[in-house]
Amino acid sequence: MKTTCHKQEKHKREKEMAKLTESMTSVLEEDSMEQDVESPVTIQQPKLPKQAREDLPKHISKVCTKRKIQRYVRKDGKCNVHHGNVRETYRYLSDIFTTLVDLKWRFNLLIFVMVYTVTWLFFGMIWWLIAYIRGDMEHIGDSTWTPCVSNLNGFVSAFLFSIETETTIGYGYRVITDKCPEGIILLLVQSVLGSIVNAFMVGCMFVKISQPKKRAETLVFSTNAVISMRDGKLCLMFRVGDLRNSHIVEASIRAKLIKSKQTKEGEFIPLNQTDINVGYYTGDDRLFLVSPLIISHEINQQSPFWEISKDQLPKEELEIVVILEGMVEATGMTCQARSSYVTSEILWGHRFTPVLTLEDGFYEVDYNSFHETYETNTPSYSAKDLAEMASRVELPLTWSVSSKLNQHADLETEERGKNHEDQTERNGDVANLENESKV
Repeated sequence: MKTTCHKQEKHKREKEMAKLTESMTSVLEEDSMEQDVESPVTIQQPKLPKQAREDLPKHISKVCTKRKIQRYVRKDGKCNVHHGNVRETYRYLSDIFTTLVDLKWRFNLLIFVMVYTVTWLFFGMIWWLIAYIRGDMEHIGDSTWTPCVSNLNGFVSAFLFSIETETTIGYGYRVITDKCPEGIILLLVQSVLGSIVNAFMVGCMFVKISQPKKRAETLVFSTNAVISMRDGKLCLMFRVGDLRNSHIVEASIRAKLIKSKQTKEGEFIPLNQTDINVGYYTGDDRLFLVSPLIISHEINQQSPFWEISKDQLPKEELEIVVILEGMVEATGMTCQARSSYVTSEILWGHRFTPVLTLEDGFYEVDYNSFHETYETNTPSYSAKDLAEMASRVELPLTWSVSSKLNQHADLETEERGKNHEDQTERNGDVANLENESKV
């Protein structure tokens, strides 16, 4: 009896574990299908009893799975490209100034401190060696002896004298005498080299501080790009804005399509760059960026989106890189801000919410609505299909199907009216002819 009960409990436990395994598999499959391709997503294994975890299949008991999209340019504008296997590293040292400017702040400050410390120690050691070789250390306190440097009695005092010389502090306690020609030469050399080090390091710090990279932080791009109708044409649009009151002078906008392609000869070109026209020929790419502007790209025969429809867009592996350039009004230095949009960030059939309102004597920009969009009636066909449909019926692209049907109904009604009038005129003419014949 106990054996039978034990078997039943074991069989029941096996059934429960099979059901639990099936439910876990289905949950993991649904989660993996619903993952957003824009950001890394981690699927963690739910907490289960120890026995259940041991009995799970190996492919389910994995800790996590990750899916990540590889951007060419990240949303913050940084290029997601790393240079590897660079053997000619000496080229970085040939332009040491730019190399130092491009370093991170912690390394730059470390080099700044180390350069000054090393030069002070180096010249302090030479001052101590001169004093040691001349015998000044053996005549400390001897008033009849003329040392090279007065009141220099060890390496510490030589180090302090080196700092005073290079930084031109000159406390007046330690001074060089005219009986030491080698000391005079060393003083000249340290003064010149100290000036060069000051000019190089201070100039490097000044350029790094005044870099316009941080100015790009206040140049914002909309989170999403949209595709909708504008003036009867299908357009790709995104919005840019400047958060500062000091404006960007001679601002211009560019856009690039990043998409791998294969030529007719079979050559594969990874991350091929195609120019997207955002008003180059009309001058619309030159911006007066006082308030947020919507940048529009007309999808025509020259556009890379000419044959892309709403259903085909999510299947495309492409990235749109937008580049905003201009001069900072305060410093006159060139500033560049970048961002990008992948297919999941392109909303078909949306428009941007207006952010500019007229107040009492001024215009106000509501940046809370800067990234907001709303849906609008937009055909799901590609621009090529819409152009072919328009050429067939010779109607504007903005006319809806219902308006076309209404127009056809009106045309049929007018034709019927004309036919009725023609028939009435014909009947009248026949009656007149009969009357004339009778007369």
